[in-house]
Amino acid sequence: MDPRTNPFSPGAGTQPPELAGRDSILEKANIVLARIQAGRSSKSLILVGLRGVGKTVLLNRIWDRARADGYNAALVEAHENKSLPELLIPPVRQILYSLDAMENVSEKAKRGLRVLRSFVTGLRAKIGDIEIGIGEAERGSADSGDLEADLGELLVAVAEAAADRQTAVAICVDELQYLSELELSALIMAMHRVAQRNLPLTLVGAGLPQIIALAGKSKSYAERLFDFPEVGPLSPLDARNAIQSPVRNQGVQFDEDALDEVIRKTERYPYFLQQWGHEAWNIADASPITLQVVHAATKSAITNLDQSFFRVRFDRLTPREKEYLRVLATLGPGNQRSGEIAEKLGVKVQSVAPTRSGLIKKGMIYSPSHGDTAFTVPLFDAFMLRMMPHDR
Repeated sequence: MDPRTNPFSPGAGTQPPELAGRDSILEKANIVLARIQAGRSSKSLILVGLRGVGKTVLLNRIWDRARADGYNAALVEAHENKSLPELLIPPVRQILYSLDAMENVSEKAKRGLRVLRSFVTGLRAKIGDIEIGIGEAERGSADSGDLEADLGELLVAVAEAAADRQTAVAICVDELQYLSELELSALIMAMHRVAQRNLPLTLVGAGLPQIIALAGKSKSYAERLFDFPEVGPLSPLDARNAIQSPVRNQGVQFDEDALDEVIRKTERYPYFLQQWGHEAWNIADASPITLQVVHAATKSAITNLDQSFFRVRFDRLTPREKEYLRVLATLGPGNQRSGEIAEKLGVKVQSVAPTRSGLIKKGMIYSPSHGDTAFTVPLFDAFMLRMMPHDR
């Protein structure tokens, strides 16, 4: 069929044609936004799930909803090569300028800009030169150079400026697991200060499963500040809707056995549903899309995933990390004991711990419970066995 009318869109954070099975999470976010905007207290949200489950899609939807509701909303993505202050300074500056530009003078907004200047000045030695074009600093506020102390003062000043303008602020942060322990601690402490004063600022984050343990380790009160909605595979019914509804809108349908095969092969993960649907549409000559077409689509989908979605992660690994993941893959799907991986490698658990830690930091694996290890990327075990079919 015509690829120009293909309804499926596999890609990082790309909005799917049918966002199935996520209504409860979006409604939870809508409630948080409404409560904060109305001056009522509410926990912030951190969406948690493996790669390919649609966390970024949901975060973008929540960001869009916040802006539609009148929020001053920022959306940033954490990564390994940029510090938390470097991520937050530009959008915070933009928010404060927006609040200051509204009708009538706001001393709170002007103070927020001065506090931002202090924050940048205090951290200059750690973050280098960031030109923000703001005038004088507010001496004694957020200028100690201690991120845990200063970030709270900055976000409180931003939230007070928003309250003065009778509006609210939403800070949306993707890939939270890339924050350092100090940065995550500072962010949690800052949100604690905002919550204690019942100010109109909320955090909506997204991260891999290890973010729950990292948050709890960082600050014991994190569970009282945040809800952690789990974003997992779709239910069988929602997975079918995610595939069938977009094509039905164009007068096309999947045969039932073809649909069942897509659900089986993708394990109901949203990213893979998009990939299989995309390939099947392009291969099919006409409706209905048959089981034979899906078999051909599976070969094409796996080839494309191996060359992009999986390969880009594989190429970031050291030889030792690749060997660790290959052994993990040979043990089968699901959680595996770290001791058994070490045993298969012929080493002691302690000696392989740095490799495991590096893989966790790279977002390749996580620890579902003490002593357990699992992939953060669905279907990556099969990819590792295709890439490294024999011991090296």
